[in-house]
Amino acid sequence: MEELKNIAPVEDFNWDAYEKGDTFAPAVRESLEKAYDGTLNKVSDREVVDGTVISMNKREVVVNIGFKSDGIIPLNEFRYNPELKVGDSVEVYIENQEDKKGQLVLSHKKARAARSWDRVNAALENEEIIKGFIKCRTKGGMIVDVFGIEAFLPGSQIDVKPIRDYDVFVGKTMEFKVVKINQEFKNVVVSHKALIEAELEQQKKEIIGKLEKGQVLEGTVKNITSYGVFIDLGGVDGLIHITDLSWGRVSDPKEVVELDQKLNVVILDFDDEKKRIALGLKQLTPHPWDALSAELKVGDKVKGKVVVMADYGAFIEIAPGVEGLIHVSEMSWSQHLRSAQDFMKVGDEVEAVVLTLDREERKMSLGIKQLKQDPWETIEEKYPVASKHTAKVRNFTNFGVFVEIEEGVDGLIHISDLSWTKKVKHPSEFTQIGSEIEVQVLEIDKENRRLSLGHKQLEENPWDVFETVFTVGSVHEGTIIEMLDKGAVIALPYGVEGFATPKHLVKEDGSQAQLDEKLEFKVIEFNKDAKRIILSHSRIFEDVAKAEEKAEKKTSTKKTSSKKEESPMIQNQTASTTLGDIDALAALKEQLDNQKK
Repeated sequence: MEELKNIAPVEDFNWDAYEKGDTFAPAVRESLEKAYDGTLNKVSDREVVDGTVISMNKREVVVNIGFKSDGIIPLNEFRYNPELKVGDSVEVYIENQEDKKGQLVLSHKKARAARSWDRVNAALENEEIIKGFIKCRTKGGMIVDVFGIEAFLPGSQIDVKPIRDYDVFVGKTMEFKVVKINQEFKNVVVSHKALIEAELEQQKKEIIGKLEKGQVLEGTVKNITSYGVFIDLGGVDGLIHITDLSWGRVSDPKEVVELDQKLNVVILDFDDEKKRIALGLKQLTPHPWDALSAELKVGDKVKGKVVVMADYGAFIEIAPGVEGLIHVSEMSWSQHLRSAQDFMKVGDEVEAVVLTLDREERKMSLGIKQLKQDPWETIEEKYPVASKHTAKVRNFTNFGVFVEIEEGVDGLIHISDLSWTKKVKHPSEFTQIGSEIEVQVLEIDKENRRLSLGHKQLEENPWDVFETVFTVGSVHEGTIIEMLDKGAVIALPYGVEGFATPKHLVKEDGSQAQLDEKLEFKVIEFNKDAKRIILSHSRIFEDVAKAEEKAEKKTSTKKTSSKKEESPMIQNQTASTTLGDIDALAALKEQLDNQKK
C-alpha cells in the first residue's frame, strides 16, 4: 500500500473566488484582461464606424465592428440595397456600447444620415452615379431614399419615354444622378433619365445621320393623340399623321395601333435639322385603288358604307381606301334643295350606281336615285292633262304655290288658279307649307320638268252663274270688308266680292261709307273674264233723283200741251209707260176732274 505524502496547502489560495468559478489569480487576471483589451477596437457612443456583415436572416443583419460583442440591425434599414450579402462592409452608428442585456446597439440608418449630406453634395459636384431606393409615389413624381435622405424624383426624370404606370417603380433600387440641391431647405432632386440621355444622344446622332426619305425603320408606339401617333425610332421621335395610318378613313388612331406596339414605318419627310420626322404606315401596303377590279365601269352597281357626311353629299367606302361621293343631287329625282342627312347617316350600308370613274385621279361619283326610274320618262302617262291628284305644298312665291305630287314631280299652282271667287294676295292666305292640296294638271313642261297645276279647276266656274245674277243695274246688299286708297272691297252674296271707288261710296246725306257698313249697291260693271264687279252705292239715290227730275220735266211739258189739246193727249197715251209717265197721268186725271166740277 502506497504511503500518503503530506502536501502543504497554498498559502494565498482564494477560496471565495474558487467557489464563484474564478480560477485566476488577480495578477493573472489583470494580465489576461490587458491582452484581451488589446485585441478589441476602442469605440465611443454616438460614433460612426465601419462594420462587416457576418450573418443575415429575414429580419436582422448581424454586424461585427471589432468590438467585444456584435451588433444587430433590422433588415429594413438596408432595403435600399437588396444586394446586401455577408462580408459586405457597412457603416453603422453606435447608439449604445452595452444595453441592459449587454448587447451592442447599432443603427445603419443613422450612420447614413450622419454622412448623407456630405455625400449628396459630393455626388452633385463630381457628377457621381449613386444608388437610391424608390420608397413611394408623390404628387408629380417619386420619393427616393438616397444615403438616408428623402430625395425627389420628378416623373419626367424617370425615363426618356412617358411613364404610364408609376406604381411599377415603387420598391425598386435604381441608379440616379443628383441634378439639384437646395441648401437652405435641404431639398435634393435626382434623375434617372439623365443617366441614359447621354447614351441616347449619341444613338440619336447616329440615327439622324443615316435618315433618308423612303427608308423603312422599326419603331415603338410611344404616344397616341387625336391627330396621330408618335413613334420612338431609338432615341428619335417621328409622327405618323392620322391620314398616313391607313388608306381608309381613321376616326381614332387607337383603332389602328396600340401603345408599346412595335411596327415598321417609312420616312416620308423631315426638316433640315431632322427634328421633325414625318412617318407613314399605310405607304408600306399597295394603294387600294390599284387593287380595284379592272372590270368595274360606269353604270355598275356597288355596295358600301357611309363613312363621312356633309351637307352637299355622302362619301361611301366601297372597299378599304376606295371611296365614292354621292352628291345630294344624285340622291333623289326631286329638285328641291335638301341636305344629304335627310337621306342617310354615317354607318349606313347603301347600294349605288357608278356615275363617273377616274382611276388616275382616284375619284368616283355615285348615285342612288338611278336605282329608281325617272318619273318624268312616263310623265304623260302617269299625270296626263286634266288628271286630278293630291299634292304636298313645298314652297310659296308671290305668284303661286310650288307643290310636289311625288318625289321628283313638282308643279306650280298660279295664284290666279287657287280660287274662282276669292282675290288671293299671297298664297299663305289660302294654304300652308306641308299641307296637302287637291290639284288638276293643266299643262306639262317635260323639258323643264315642271307641271302647271290648278286648284280652282276642280270646281265649276261660278262666274257663269254670277253673270245672270249680278247683271248691270241690279241692286244687291253688300258689306264693306276692306278700305283701300282707290276704293273699297265689298262682300256680296254667294261669296263673291265687288269693288267701289270713293265717289261711289258717298251716302245720300253726303257722308262717306265706312268699314264693316252694310249698304245697298248697284252693279255698274260686270266683267266675267277679269272676274270683276264694279259697284256703286251712290248710284241708287242718284238714279232715283234723276228719274224724279225727269218725271217732273215731263209733267210740266204735258201741262203746257194739255191746254191746247187735252182730250187727244189722253187718247194717244201708249202702253209702254214709265214710272214717271204713270205719275204724270195721275196728275192729269186729277186736273180734268177738277175742271168738270
